[in-house]
Parts: sequence; structure tokens; C-alpha cells
Amino acid sequence: MSDKVLMKGNEAIAEAAVRGGCRFFFGYPITPQNEIPEYLSWRLPEVGGTFIQAESEVSAINMVYGAASAGARAMTSTSSPGMSLKQEGISYIACAELPCVLINQVRGGPGLGTIYPGQADYFQAVKGGGHGDYKLLVYTPASVQEAVDIAYKAFDVADRYRIPVMILGDGTLAQMMEPVELPQMKDPATFPKKEWATTGCEGRPRNLINTLEMNPDKLERITDRLFETFEKIRENEVMYEEYMCGDAEIVFVAFGIVSRVAKSAVNELRAAGIKAGLFRPITVSPYPDKALGKLADGKVKKFIVAELNKGQMLEDVKLVVNGRKPVEFLGRTGGNFMTSADLAALAKRG
Repeated sequence: MSDKVLMKGNEAIAEAAVRGGCRFFFGYPITPQNEIPEYLSWRLPEVGGTFIQAESEVSAINMVYGAASAGARAMTSTSSPGMSLKQEGISYIACAELPCVLINQVRGGPGLGTIYPGQADYFQAVKGGGHGDYKLLVYTPASVQEAVDIAYKAFDVADRYRIPVMILGDGTLAQMMEPVELPQMKDPATFPKKEWATTGCEGRPRNLINTLEMNPDKLERITDRLFETFEKIRENEVMYEEYMCGDAEIVFVAFGIVSRVAKSAVNELRAAGIKAGLFRPITVSPYPDKALGKLADGKVKKFIVAELNKGQMLEDVKLVVNGRKPVEFLGRTGGNFMTSADLAALAKRG
């Protein structure tokens, strides 16, 4: 690992992707993720990669489809309205079992909304987003360092399971600057060969990447295989953090940037003698339901879900807790944030 350097979230993610083996990027400008394509526009050519600013988000995601079909490590990034435009292409990529990395630095919505941060794309990310039956592996980093670590390994994980991997960030993570340790550069020549890729069929049977299947039984088998893969991901890749949950009677559940506010609330409550803790999912798809379920079976008296939306992860928490303990909620929208004092006050009520 190198010495720590001070980097903006977007630029750090872009550098980590390059070091993780990304050599193709296709995207279109939208605030607050613009530093990712800006950085990669000069950084990728330095390592023999390709950067293309497409004419639209629709074009960009289909370029990812093409590059991934040929076995390349490919990525796109955008923010909320742009990710909506990519959904059809993502559904195609998922059905074709193609690995790639997708980054959404979420802004407030709906509609064009605002350039300020939000978390209201949760449903879109974890419930599929596009048409048909498929799921993505979705990470929600809470710091620039964690975003670097996840972006670096995301291409390996995507290749391992042949699945699109999404990093669900937000406008704050995108624009904040923090010290990070950057990982070593991976050598693409050492990556496992992708026998399924469309790299020319001289001397072997041709490979075909396709998502159109008119035989109902064959299409059902494809869909079953996608979900079998997702269950393997559930077994091996779920990530979460528990902070002071060992004896906690009140547990905040928050992801991404809001978890940092919740962690401050935990510290304030602990200083006041109140046994509070934080459960932070790092993967929200698959959700760490077993770990949260254990807390619901324990001495926790109530959960408080905090999100920058009107209650999206809240539904998943309620499904896991299943009425065993009360679940309360605090959400903000429009680019606004709750404070640690807001959360601490809610924890002290009844």
C-alpha cells in the first residue's frame, strides 16, 4: 500500500478502478459524479485503456455491454436520472451474465431534483431497476477509503460471479475529500481468461452473447441460474458493520453517508449513559438479514432507521425484524440531512 493521499471521492474511486483493472469507461456527464469521467478521460489512456464520452446514458450502458461481452473490465458512472436511463441496458447485461461495474452517486429526486445528496435510488438498485427477474450486487460505502477498497475489488467480484456490481454512493461521498491509501496496480495480463468471451472463434466453437430466448423452458433455466448465482453471492459476499451493538438496547440502521451521522449519535447517547449501537449494511443487495435478525432476537428494544428518503431500506428492515421489535424511522429529502442530535432525540423518546 502507498502512503496516504488526500483525494476527492470521485477521483479516488476512478483511480481505484484503474488499479483494479478497469480499462474501458463509457459515460455521460451529470452532477455530482462528473469528476469520475473527467479523471478517467486522461488516466485511462495512460495505462492503455479507452475512455469514451457517449452521446447519452443509453449509449454508454450499451457500450459497456459490448466491451464486457468481449471480456474487458468495463465501467460506467452516473447520477440518479442517468441511472434511470441505463436500466434497460443493465437488464440486458444481467441476463447475459456479463461482469461490469456501475457507479451511482445519488442525488436528490424525483425528477431532475437537485445536485445535493440523496439515498432515494435504493429501491431502484436493490429491487432490480430494469425489467424482468434479476438482482445486482450492490455496495454502499460510507467513506472515501471504503469506496476505494470496494471499487478496487469490484471487478474481481463481478468476474467471479459474472454479474453487474453497483456502487451506490451519494453526492457527499462524491465530493468530499479524505485521506486514502491507494492499492497497488493489478496487471490485466494475470487475470483469468474468460472462455465465454466473444474474442474471435478461430480454432474453437464460437461464443454467443444473447438475451433473446423464445423457448420458455430455456429462459426459465437462465433466470433460475441468475438467482442461483445470487444465492452464492449471499453466502460469500455479504458485508456489514456492527458498532457498539453488543449490549445495545437501541440500534440505528443506516447505510452510506448517513451511517456516519448515526455513529455520532451513538457516541452522544453512550456518553449520556444510553446503550445505543449502529448496524450498517455495506452490501444492501444481498441484505445482511441474518446479522440484523440476530440483533432482533437479542436485547435490542427498538430499531431506528435513518435514510435520505421517505423510507426505502425501512421496508427491508421491517421484513427482517418481522414485528419482533418496534422499528422507527427518520428520513430527510430534498438534499437535506438529519443531524446526530435529531437521531439522539428520537432515541430518547419512549
